[in-house]
Amino acid sequence: MKKGLHQSILKGLTALVLIVSMSYNVKAQMQYEIGLNVGPSNFLGDLGGQQGRGQTFLKDNNWEMYRLMKGLTFTVVPNEYVNFRFAVNFGRLEGADSLIDGKGGLEEARYYRNQHFKSKLFEAYAAAEIFPLVVLEEDPDDLMFKFRPYALLGVGVFRYNPQGQYFNPNGEAQWVDLKPLRTEGQGMADYPNRKEYSLTQINVPYGIGIKYYFNDRFNLAFEVVNRLTFTDYIDDVSTTYISNTSIYNHFGNTPEADMSVQMANKSVLLNGGLNRPGYNAGDKRGTASNNDAYYATTFKLAYRFGNDGLGRYVNQTRCPVIRF
Repeated sequence: MKKGLHQSILKGLTALVLIVSMSYNVKAQMQYEIGLNVGPSNFLGDLGGQQGRGQTFLKDNNWEMYRLMKGLTFTVVPNEYVNFRFAVNFGRLEGADSLIDGKGGLEEARYYRNQHFKSKLFEAYAAAEIFPLVVLEEDPDDLMFKFRPYALLGVGVFRYNPQGQYFNPNGEAQWVDLKPLRTEGQGMADYPNRKEYSLTQINVPYGIGIKYYFNDRFNLAFEVVNRLTFTDYIDDVSTTYISNTSIYNHFGNTPEADMSVQMANKSVLLNGGLNRPGYNAGDKRGTASNNDAYYATTFKLAYRFGNDGLGRYVNQTRCPVIRF
């Protein structure tokens, strides 16, 4: 990852810590929200994409790869300016070079690479929701029928496990885990600089949203949140092809070796079982300089409860009884 990006992430997380600290200087309201969220998510990595050179973010979206993400949130509301969210989400990520509509440009190299993957996804993160326009409201505690845009920044952890479709000697297809096959030489003696990747990774969720309050209890939010990651192996594709000899040196003459050979270089399946020129050991298989990412556009329905900071329970409608 480039140095400038590291610095930007550090500045963002530092700002998040400062926001958390400063928010407790504002009148504490002791309110909370629980919510359900659902919406489409998509993977942004080495596989698939659109015409031309592969790029990051929306340029290389493959709409066919949208998969549903769903989850739960618990939000602490110390004030109306900053909320603190804790979330868990479940989903699936997929990518496939076969989706590329080749027009004779640079995208053809990815199409003939012929790689694909799918992976279950679990993530958990903590984030700050920042509502910058609340300062313009006459009464921030009055929530009825209000729209509030917000920004979100946090840090989390996610778990994945890339799989690919293997055709056994009988021609039958089956989905197999890709990490144990070391398709780019990870952990092999012939490639000492290629370390095995972890299936549990850190991410940095960031995005924007807008929230609508039906009343002081219920609100509905729509948001777009991208996940910056620090791995290029969500799709098991990152750097260059390795030789079949290295695979057999590592696994021996075993079914695992045969499986690894096929999954490491699937371009041969589009070329009559022969290696296509430009897809041999040392040739480019992925772009290691660009880490993988994924994002989701979700709707979140939440219920608020708790104390308003003045000793009153949220949604209380009766006037207090004053005794002398």
